[in-house]
Amino acid sequence: MPEEGQRYFPVPTAETTSRHPEFDRFVQIIADLRSPNGCPWDLKQTHQSIAKNMLEEAFEAVAAIEEGDVDHMREELGDVLLEVVLQAQIAADAGEFTIEDVAHDVSEKIIRRHPHIYGAEASFAALGLDEAQAKGADEVEDLWDFIKGHEKRLKDAQRAEKRAAAGLDPCAPRGLMEDVSHAQPALMEAQEISRKAVSKGFEWETVDDVWDKVAEEVQEFKAAPPRSEEAEMEFGDILFSLVNVARKEHLDAESCLRRACAKFRRRWEAMERAAYEQGKDLDDFGIDGLEELWQQAKRDLD
Repeated sequence: MPEEGQRYFPVPTAETTSRHPEFDRFVQIIADLRSPNGCPWDLKQTHQSIAKNMLEEAFEAVAAIEEGDVDHMREELGDVLLEVVLQAQIAADAGEFTIEDVAHDVSEKIIRRHPHIYGAEASFAALGLDEAQAKGADEVEDLWDFIKGHEKRLKDAQRAEKRAAAGLDPCAPRGLMEDVSHAQPALMEAQEISRKAVSKGFEWETVDDVWDKVAEEVQEFKAAPPRSEEAEMEFGDILFSLVNVARKEHLDAESCLRRACAKFRRRWEAMERAAYEQGKDLDDFGIDGLEELWQQAKRDLD
């Protein structure tokens, strides 16, 4: 065992790598389903045909996490794992890569992005950084962004070499936003776009400056013709500005909105229960009655 203050990371051995028999069994099950005598449905699937399942299962896992339902979380994480292993098996069948390649690559990435944990001195020196730059959570997050930027520059250099070999312009780099996925909730996309822009120095000095921007966007929305394309764009600008407020305050906008939705749903369900106990439906209440039920739900739940 390491002495106090030392870091200890065991090297995988035959013994340690056999500690996950259920994972190995699961990988084999998916391989069996994709075998010539396997399941016809699984056999016909492609990367593209089940791509949307990855998002659906990820969202269901997040919902279980937010509910605090451990049993449900365990089930939904299994479904996420299913999508990962099935995609990897489809790739293995096509000779593209295997689940081992996936695990290896992400392990290398995590080690590379944590020079303050794994072999700090050489990694920090290679990046032109000092180990003192990663002492707290905020500093580590900044370091993570710096290293990802460093990795991107290396990928751009490799891309330039390939383009030159193909007779294309090697000086045409990838745009900063090209790697931001469109296949994610708009709030998450806005957060990623915002973080990337900030990495280039495109940033407000204070959170009050961002609030001023929100106020400016609100006024532009109010000045736009009602229910017009312009109004739609201006309202989007309001939401994008609010995402920047969240980033400045070190909040995750997607999580904040999901919690707000969950809170609204709880209150609405309480209103429905209260109406039912009175032998009524919410349709039987006018606006004043609904407001009274809403305020009561707030008092009971908050």
